[in-house]
Amino acid sequence: MAHIVDRWYKTVAGPDGKSRQEPKPECGQGMRYRVRYLAPDGKEKSQSFPDKKKREAQAFLANVQADILKGTYVDPDAGRTTFKQYADEWLAAATTDLLTRDRIEYELRLHVYPAIGDKPVALIQPATVRAWARGLQEKGLSAGYRRVLFSDVSMILNAAVDDKKIVSNPFSAKSIQRPRHVPTKVQPWSVDRLTGFRAKLPDRYRVAVDLGAGCGLRQGEIFGVSPDDLDATRPTLRFVRQIKLVRGALIFAPPKGSKTREVPLPASVARRLSEHAKQYAPVEVTLPWGTLTGEPTTVTLYLATADGLPLSRSKFNPGVWKPAIRASDIPDDRHNGMHVLRHTYASVLLDAGESIKALSTYLGHADPGFTLRTYTHLLPTSEDRTRRAIDTAFGENQAAIDGPEAVDGLETA
Repeated sequence: MAHIVDRWYKTVAGPDGKSRQEPKPECGQGMRYRVRYLAPDGKEKSQSFPDKKKREAQAFLANVQADILKGTYVDPDAGRTTFKQYADEWLAAATTDLLTRDRIEYELRLHVYPAIGDKPVALIQPATVRAWARGLQEKGLSAGYRRVLFSDVSMILNAAVDDKKIVSNPFSAKSIQRPRHVPTKVQPWSVDRLTGFRAKLPDRYRVAVDLGAGCGLRQGEIFGVSPDDLDATRPTLRFVRQIKLVRGALIFAPPKGSKTREVPLPASVARRLSEHAKQYAPVEVTLPWGTLTGEPTTVTLYLATADGLPLSRSKFNPGVWKPAIRASDIPDDRHNGMHVLRHTYASVLLDAGESIKALSTYLGHADPGFTLRTYTHLLPTSEDRTRRAIDTAFGENQAAIDGPEAVDGLETA
């Protein structure tokens, strides 16, 4: 039964039969009041209060009993776990892929633990979050990266709420403003730049440009394309895998978001693949599937090194891509990484009038809205569309529109 113990005095019956307070041996030492109660798990818990704080002890007991009845009880001892201790436990039990866990662990070590790692989770208040956020800003981190950090830490504290470590997530406070991300407009390459760059690549890797700009693949998907992915009944290409780098080792994995997809295979890309396969025979590669300890899976790949090894971004980017970038006099920055091939693919399709919904499907985006937000600035304007529509319909047949020449030069209405 929940109750409050007075550690300093005990109630005894006096000679006259009336109750009176008699000091205990501990009188004057330590906390006077101790609240004792049974937690929902059946374990006895206690909380101590100093002299003259009996009302606070009574209020604490009343709140505890109410929380237990409502199912919202949070063990005060649980909140003493430091953020780092809880985050490490959360990471160990996380079911996300290893690459994501490694990313979060790295970001926590670099940008979170130094600031709040040793702080008990119950003591992380909105003011703590605001101070941490200001520190990130002073480091010069981009708004986009700070948003990622906000999301990761908030996700961990949401789990702490679920695990009854804390009552609420301080990131939910109205005073917490997440960094506003102003997305940079993607800049696709022109056909001339694409063609010139392709010529600067070693011949055995040029088909990577065709797959990226001609089918909209991501880098890992390009590395994982197999002749088996071509549909023999119609000109389409199926994307069912990518090559991922996890802790320095390569694995096969489903495409991003586990979204396998099919895209139209242009005749020009099919021809380039065929020519590539004649000159560089596809290579059988065996890698674990899904995880480092996954089932060994053998796939015949179009792209491989001269030694027959699968391509890895850690070697391909600095050893193949960047030298070709510099040789092409293209700025060597993140905007001109291999992902620019996807942007170029999207630009060409939108310019040709393809719908956002279809483009989203081809790119493997989960949300067409994301596709629209990313590429909206590449959409032809309504004026452009109008001119093209009329020119296409009537440009070759202007005489039919004009009709017989007006007699005596009179204009028709």
